[in-house]
Amino acid sequence: MQHKYLLQLAAIAAILTATILIVAKFIAWNETGSLSLQASLLDSLLDVLASLVNLFVIRQALKPADAEHRFGHGKAEALGGLVQTAFIAGSALWLFIEAINHLIHPQPLGDIAIGTTIMILAIGLTTALIILQRYVIRRTNSLAIAADSLHYQTDLLTCVGILIGLNITSYCQILWLDSVIGIGIGLYILATSYKIGLQSLNILMDRELSDDLRQKILDIATANTYVKGVHDLRTRSAGNQMFIQLHIDMDKELDLKTAHDEGSKISLQIRTLLPDADVMIHHDPV
Repeated sequence: MQHKYLLQLAAIAAILTATILIVAKFIAWNETGSLSLQASLLDSLLDVLASLVNLFVIRQALKPADAEHRFGHGKAEALGGLVQTAFIAGSALWLFIEAINHLIHPQPLGDIAIGTTIMILAIGLTTALIILQRYVIRRTNSLAIAADSLHYQTDLLTCVGILIGLNITSYCQILWLDSVIGIGIGLYILATSYKIGLQSLNILMDRELSDDLRQKILDIATANTYVKGVHDLRTRSAGNQMFIQLHIDMDKELDLKTAHDEGSKISLQIRTLLPDADVMIHHDPV
């Protein structure tokens, strides 16, 4: 229940934060005419869409396993990650087009005081949200929240860049700087979308867990005195759920109850290391 509460809290907090930022950034963009602010406004619009997708995806992923989905609904988070990737990449491409247009036809900025004030507000709100998201990620290992947090980390860097760029552009009258900052934001957004998309594809394609985790699983199994060998270790993840399968070699003269009990001990030790893991152990007589 706490797991479910934290995920939904993070998703709702992201939607509320992005909504406030949209209103604030629209006012700032309308007053300054800044391309970088327009880019940040677009990013916040996409953040709301992505966070709404996240809220739906999280509710699906939290559903328990049923007769038609025996391994649960965890991969819904990865599907949500791919949707977010499309949102982010699309915003970056649109931003490049606008930036090139402003470089060809530069325009002076309007009142930067409002823009500066709103960027400071945006930095404060975004920082608070990221702190909450990181806490939830540590507790739940949620891909959907991690992907959403990447959006807001991007937004935080964007706001800092815009704050600096607005003042330099205004006081030094370097009109092209605003467009260059916009292009830089777009490149960072593309890099972020690539990272989210790759994580999502790895889950959908049942990529193995990291070599470090796999080695820890092997070390736990081989440390048992009844185990003569370990082979066919297979692992994958689906959202915060991990699935682990392995074969252990045991003396063929060992009675079934002892073999079963020792396998249960290994399974418990693995689940102590990885609390969300579903562990299946096959015993081979040697």
